[in-house]
Amino acid sequence: MVQYANRMSLLKGSEIRELLALTSKPDIISFAGGMPAPELFPCEGVKEACIKVMDEVGRVALQYTTTEGLPSLREKIVARMKAKNGINTDIDHVLITSGSQQGLDFSARVFLNPGDVVLLESPSYLGAVNAFKACEPTFMEVPTDDHGMITEELEKILETTKNVKMIYVIPDFQNPTGKTWTLERRQKFMEIVNKYEIPVIEDNPYGELRFEGENMPSLKSLDTKELVIFLGTCSKILAPGLRIGWVCASKEILGKYNFIKQGADLQSSTIDQLIADRFLDMYDLDEHVEKIKDVYRKRRDCMLKTMEETFPKEAKFTHPEGGLFTWVILPDYMDAKVLAKQCLDKKVAYVPGGSFFPNGGKENHFRLNYSCMPEDKIVEGITRIAEVIKANLK
Repeated sequence: MVQYANRMSLLKGSEIRELLALTSKPDIISFAGGMPAPELFPCEGVKEACIKVMDEVGRVALQYTTTEGLPSLREKIVARMKAKNGINTDIDHVLITSGSQQGLDFSARVFLNPGDVVLLESPSYLGAVNAFKACEPTFMEVPTDDHGMITEELEKILETTKNVKMIYVIPDFQNPTGKTWTLERRQKFMEIVNKYEIPVIEDNPYGELRFEGENMPSLKSLDTKELVIFLGTCSKILAPGLRIGWVCASKEILGKYNFIKQGADLQSSTIDQLIADRFLDMYDLDEHVEKIKDVYRKRRDCMLKTMEETFPKEAKFTHPEGGLFTWVILPDYMDAKVLAKQCLDKKVAYVPGGSFFPNGGKENHFRLNYSCMPEDKIVEGITRIAEVIKANLK
């Protein structure tokens, strides 16, 4: 009989990935994924960038490169972080990863031993929870409200809890809730972090997808003790298939990530880095992001309007200012997994919310994605979900 490592018993397939397999049929209206809309991918531009890469530096593109990543691409990332996130840094503080998901995996391996404590928002991104689980930590959920992580609750936990090794947060358009932290909450959070000197993983996949309101400074831009590790990605603003993500951290911390990267895959794909780099030379990424935002804004507005018109008053939901998701809170007696099966019978899908709480116990939530469906399908699908909710009211 094959003997597996103990950690394998802690890991299971992502419920979202398994649900996506069920919802891939063309007759299903799916709000389950967290993917960008494929019709917005800049296919022609990427094609032209590919041709240029192979014509001009084909042998370089097909060869190994440095673990840190292509210097010219890192220069562009540094400039973009300054412009969009207020982060002043240089390429020596940036490591290219295979998507920001790899940055999450590396974060766990850099900081966590079995039994160490990870603090995160309640709820939090399921993909991060699954990445961290392999290192066998204890998860402690910090309560949140509409302004973000409740800093008074965070400080209470830090005062009374040993072996807190890192804090994981998504301050901008959080997955799964769509909430964004206020400036006051960010500043107070960093005061507490500086006091206790706990590393922070700031995950920022959605920050550029703001539809309204003011841009908020990243936690990394407020970091005075080099405690924040910033994870960025091109997946939501360019193309997830390129798998271009990055870690921005102090030289000491980034050196640890570099060692892990060498052992994991030596480097991120040379050709994909060169394609992304050439695309950014040839095209205006800001202009492309504005097109994406315009479509997503309309789809968000359509979804929220339909929910306001069709959902019963007992079902509450968030009103995100950007990103890809809204979050529904049902009455306590409802189980979103049970309702999800009923919705699938009506050819519509969402992601039940229980798995976003690493310690379980909250099944009356679910996540809706508005980026991947046209507006007529959004109206039709949300109306069907509303019917199911109403049918289950007591």
